[in-house]
Amino acid sequence: MAIARFVRQAKRPHGFCVKMSAVAILGLCFIFVWSMFSSPSSSLVSQRESFDGIVEPVSTNTRASSSGTQSNMKEVEKHGLSREDKKAKVESDLNRKHEKKVNGSVALDVSVQKSGKRDEKEVTKEKNAKQIKGVAEDNDGSRNSEGEDSPEEKEEQEEEEVLDGKEERPDGEGEENGDKEGDSDLVEPVDTESEEKLEDGSSESRNSGRKKKIRGPLFDPKAHYNWKLCNAKSKHNYIPCIDIESGKLQSYRHRERSCPRSPLMCLVPLTHGGYGSPVRWPESKSKILYKNVAHPKLAAFVKKHSWVAESGEYLTFPQDQSEFKGGILHYLESIEEMVPDIEWGKNIRVVLDIGCTDSSFSASLLDKEVLTLSLGLKDDLVDLAQIALERGFPAVVSPLGNRRLSFPSGVFDAIHCGGCGLSWHSNVGKLLLEMNRILRPGGYFILSSRHDSIEEEEAMTRLTASICWNILAHKTDEVGEVGVKIYQKPVSNDIYELRRKKNPPLCKEDENPDAAWYISIKTCLHTIPSAIEQHGAEWPEEWPKRLETYPEWLNDREKLIADTNHWKAIVDKSYLTGIGIDWANIRNVLDMKAIYGGFAAALSQQKVWVMNVVPVHAPDTLPFIFERGLLGIYHDWCESFGTYPRSYDLLHADHLFSRLKNRCKQPVSIVVEMDRILRPGGWAIIREKVEILDPLEGILRSLHWEIPMTYAQGKEGIICAQKTHWRP
Repeated sequence: MAIARFVRQAKRPHGFCVKMSAVAILGLCFIFVWSMFSSPSSSLVSQRESFDGIVEPVSTNTRASSSGTQSNMKEVEKHGLSREDKKAKVESDLNRKHEKKVNGSVALDVSVQKSGKRDEKEVTKEKNAKQIKGVAEDNDGSRNSEGEDSPEEKEEQEEEEVLDGKEERPDGEGEENGDKEGDSDLVEPVDTESEEKLEDGSSESRNSGRKKKIRGPLFDPKAHYNWKLCNAKSKHNYIPCIDIESGKLQSYRHRERSCPRSPLMCLVPLTHGGYGSPVRWPESKSKILYKNVAHPKLAAFVKKHSWVAESGEYLTFPQDQSEFKGGILHYLESIEEMVPDIEWGKNIRVVLDIGCTDSSFSASLLDKEVLTLSLGLKDDLVDLAQIALERGFPAVVSPLGNRRLSFPSGVFDAIHCGGCGLSWHSNVGKLLLEMNRILRPGGYFILSSRHDSIEEEEAMTRLTASICWNILAHKTDEVGEVGVKIYQKPVSNDIYELRRKKNPPLCKEDENPDAAWYISIKTCLHTIPSAIEQHGAEWPEEWPKRLETYPEWLNDREKLIADTNHWKAIVDKSYLTGIGIDWANIRNVLDMKAIYGGFAAALSQQKVWVMNVVPVHAPDTLPFIFERGLLGIYHDWCESFGTYPRSYDLLHADHLFSRLKNRCKQPVSIVVEMDRILRPGGWAIIREKVEILDPLEGILRSLHWEIPMTYAQGKEGIICAQKTHWRP
């Protein structure tokens, strides 16, 4: 009504003033309405300016309390957010969630809530400490305890530099067993980044492509160890990755290497009646303590063979008695007569003996300066390889089935099979193809047997012809009643092209012949190395000249010479005289992380033999070790070694643990393995960082090892420890 009356008055002549008043009123109303809708925005701006920290990522050092943060967010959300504000809020929430996940707790840092912002001086001090630590780690291992530069202790060079510039060899499927450790209280904390198993078996981060890193110390300094004896079927002869400890299988050994899901954390018991002090070398060649190699089937075996006899508490080995009638010396002389080019101890230095029968072959060749490695097979039910080790002869235990042996290609000067009982021609000739891989070009394969059927002989003839082996001699020894055949591997690829049937075919170019750890045997022929930069292209120098000769395919000779001089100085000035070891009691030596074989070369004048282990994660320097006329093998120390308990008199570990920190989930199991393979009374020389040696000393003392000597200089140190007869 009021509006209608106002309109009628406006139509009158004097209504002009009324019209102007109405316009003014409407304008004021519009301003009022506009101010009402625009004032919340200004209010929000005022509030946002007073809570700038909310949209920023919350720092772990300056986090506010949880309740305060949530109340502030509620006030902001009540008024709504602009697009930029919403985006900032989402980023803030994501950052807070990430922080909670990393710290493993939903609650925020209580200590920060109480103290507020940290003192700037404290933060600066922490940053400086981290920088000093990083510099210390970068410079770690630059000098040894004698004050010399040590190539072995320079970790970055050890891992990243390969002898001839090639990439690190693939680990194959070996990590399948090594990474399947079970849960344990002693497992070290690892990075929280997700991991995946790659085709080559290595565990790497999905994001970075690098191997996971263990944070914190290698060994937990607060850990306490309560040791117990292993409850294994094979008892005192337990070999974890060889023996079967589950199921009701009749055979007690795997057909292939297969390690337990959890690493060994128990102690292998001593032999029944205790382990006696081993007979010293060279007397051990002719007799050993029976109880040290006790086996349920050994007594019956001794009665059936003439080369071993029981004499009181000893097992004796009559001179020149062997499985070969007429004696082992007659057998070796007949081989030299058949092939005059075979000169034991000169051009033939490193030999592989398949089967490990009576060790007479190894013993006789040792007198001729030949290193013979006996390969104990899985079906050796009387543990003859253990007898060989107790006598002081090199031996390893490994199944020979579908996987390659843990040796590089073309390294053995000769391979011997004296009645080893293997059917070389069966299964497409896989086993003989493996012998062809590890045999040096121009090397000799010596096969002796007593009663070959015509069918087996014809099959063997076809197989050796298909891989172009030349049969140099075939003779039936009337005295020894054994047939001996000597084959030679070709020295060039030309003969492969002359084959009518290309079966087996040549391997592909990308097939690495040196990859051996958990790698299946390939049914193909690897080409013969022909380039001067390839190992195996030329026959090495005669022994002993080859020990100090550096072949053409080596790139950095100065580095190798420095390594040789380095270990020679340490052995002469320290190991032989300064650490309290009676070397008259040392015969079997294991270098757990060999690089160029410098440690073994320095001991070449001592009455010892050294097994050089090149870890599978390290640069592949094993071909050069063989080139020097020394023995070696690939191995991953996250698993048990292929040998019997109580095999070695001395273990040498140079910066082994620091290099396995990011590989083994349970590094303590490496110490347990050392206890398994070391004889009571045996020694271990461990060179490491002091931060690793301190807790390691505690672990060794928990095993009741005696530690007569420790020495540290700067960040580096050395422990010399002796295993006792203690068992829990």
